[in-house]
Amino acid sequence: MAKADRLERLDVRREEVEAEYRDALIAALRVTAAGRWGLFDHQKDKAARARTAPVIAALEELADAIDAMRDTLGLEPFVLHQDFMAVRGPAAADAVGEPKQAKAWLERLGADA
Repeated sequence: MAKADRLERLDVRREEVEAEYRDALIAALRVTAAGRWGLFDHQKDKAARARTAPVIAALEELADAIDAMRDTLGLEPFVLHQDFMAVRGPAAADAVGEPKQAKAWLERLGADA
């Protein structure tokens, strides 16, 4: 019974940390949607990378904790973080800008810009 209780508490904590991750991502997306580039790292701008590095590091730290909990619980890895990290990096010349991309992500997450 103790193991079941421990797993239940871990699952509740996982949900809390996933909500914390989502809130942090939404906050970062809102800044980007307002016109501040760097979150998606589309341009090789050292200043923008330095400015967003703490945000990315915090998201990765949360995602690592979430994945560790999910692994213990026998759940799939945290897809939201994987999806976000997959769209970061250099973009094609005809790709939408970061503010527009951030607005699309906010819509996807059901958050207002």
